[in-house]
Amino acid sequence: QVQLVESGGGLVQAGDSLRLSCAASGRTFSSYTMGWFRQGPGKEREFVAAIHWSGGITPYADSVKGRFTISRDNAKNTVYLQMNSLKPEDTAVYYCAADLYGVGNQNRYDYDYWGQGTQVTVSS
Repeated sequence: QVQLVESGGGLVQAGDSLRLSCAASGRTFSSYTMGWFRQGPGKEREFVAAIHWSGGITPYADSVKGRFTISRDNAKNTVYLQMNSLKPEDTAVYYCAADLYGVGNQNRYDYDYWGQGTQVTVSS
């Protein structure tokens, strides 16, 4: 069982940066591939980025590639999403998710545990 708590969201202007954090409970964090997803108003939840449990694979959605960076600190049971050059279209609730020994899929249904989400709003 893993519990996930996101933080770091807020209201920013276009071009600004934010760093989201997701703290996980449990002693097996290093065994989980971690993903970030987002859901904008009236939209489906979509994949943003993932980091393989080994740390060696980090797929990104095309819409964030080059602007967002996912990382993890297994000693702190935390995964991060550094978001730079934010755009109004990045406005969404951001969720982190965990997939035991996952391969870093972009399919949300592959992830077993989810956080409650943190709101990111980017004004133009």
